[in-house]
Amino acid sequence: MARVGYSAPLMEYSGETGQLVEDPEFHIFVENSQNLIKKVLEAIPGTHKSCIHSETLILNSTTENRKLQYMATNLGIPSAPTLKALAEDFTLETCLRHMSEGLQLHQDLLKAVQPRLANTENLTALMTDIRDLGIQINKMLRAVQAEVTLQPTVTSLASRLTGDYQVQVAAHLTLVQLQSFGQDIVRSLRNIALVNGDRDDSGL
Repeated sequence: MARVGYSAPLMEYSGETGQLVEDPEFHIFVENSQNLIKKVLEAIPGTHKSCIHSETLILNSTTENRKLQYMATNLGIPSAPTLKALAEDFTLETCLRHMSEGLQLHQDLLKAVQPRLANTENLTALMTDIRDLGIQINKMLRAVQAEVTLQPTVTSLASRLTGDYQVQVAAHLTLVQLQSFGQDIVRSLRNIALVNGDRDDSGL
């Protein structure tokens, strides 16, 4: 897992590259997605607190989370797709597809650990919001006339959860990476909104 604990700032849209979408519903999908990713990010700390009982697994501890990168490799947790500012070599379709694939990845990782966790009420609600966000992203993909194919992520995580500690670490690392990826989604959606003339008030 290449990125744990924080996300690097994304360059904002410069106005020189990108793609405009004329479909009026596209703006609604962008706004819905911005609201949902804000909801997801707000829910992560509470979900982490309810699911993770190990005092050494701290959500926003960059140093400690970097030390756990070897565990991500051992558990088979893939890195999230890269998100960056729109450009000729990173089109709107590519950006949306990476968002969709990343959300599907984290949904599947959380599904793998969910049966092994004691308190899953907050996790279930978070997974519902991730699913709903994925639906909005896929609507945007269709609006740019891209084919949407939803396939489960191929991961060996479930088979590697041999004990409670592995379950705790897997859940922790997934939430850490989801938080980082979610922050990148916020920036990317702001980028897309600027390209298409929308105003973003998320503040993230």
